[in-house]
Amino acid sequence: MSAALVQYLLSGLTVGSIYALVALGFTIIFNASHVINFAQGEFVMIGGMSAVSLVALGVPLPVAILLAILAGVLVGVILEKVAVDSARGASVITLIIITIGASILLRGLASLVWDKNLHALPSFSGDQPIAFLGASLTSQSLWVIGAGTLLVMAMAWFFNRTITGKAMLATSYNPLAASLVGIDTRRVLTLAFGLSAGLGATAGILTAPITLTSYDVGVLLGLKGFAAAVLGGLGSGVGAVVGGLSIGLIEALSSGYISSAYKDVTAFVVLLLVLFFLPGGLFGRASAERV
Repeated sequence: MSAALVQYLLSGLTVGSIYALVALGFTIIFNASHVINFAQGEFVMIGGMSAVSLVALGVPLPVAILLAILAGVLVGVILEKVAVDSARGASVITLIIITIGASILLRGLASLVWDKNLHALPSFSGDQPIAFLGASLTSQSLWVIGAGTLLVMAMAWFFNRTITGKAMLATSYNPLAASLVGIDTRRVLTLAFGLSAGLGATAGILTAPITLTSYDVGVLLGLKGFAAAVLGGLGSGVGAVVGGLSIGLIEALSSGYISSAYKDVTAFVVLLLVLFFLPGGLFGRASAERV
């Protein structure tokens, strides 16, 4: 295996891990409410920008990371209470439009609270490159891949081993039946938004030392995360992870062997090709619904 290929694969796994976390956020909210939250990318931005601001104020990096994640969770819960819960009973299309409006609002507020410049967060463990099979990667890439893996494992444990996680799964399968056995489906939805926002904020913090962050960084990351969720099969946790890693690897390989100018295009072309032949995604079921 050539050093160049190893370099592309490592880069793809790094960015793919971020896409996977964002895609998991989409999946959690979709399972809880069948709503696609297009404000998911803004949680990524809030996490990164909050961490940068806190570090600039002199807050130690570990504390700043924790507070930034909590800030993302708080914004997610407020968004659910103010925008989604208040419109309960509305159609799914209406709720999706509400999340698009919330995305625009959060992005506008971010440009006022912070600014429109690019900001960098210090690397968690220095900037010294690490040699691996002839390629080099930063220690932050290891943080991204490692933290992404641990979070995916934690989500699997949460949904399969805890009462709250099982309640969320029950709500995703049949909200009416879940409510009839005593599950508070409104509380589940609030928890889903908070958990999704926390994952998004974490993704934003992990990637800020590598790609920088700004008030509008969530736009593209949100779209890539959505593409990953759809590619894997919207509603599938495993699909979200596989979709995120797949898009990350596709981007890295196309950037290295074709041109970096086409990396975004190739990822979405592959997504469209998959949906033409597998409308439900890689791990979903094909279905059709009139709206």
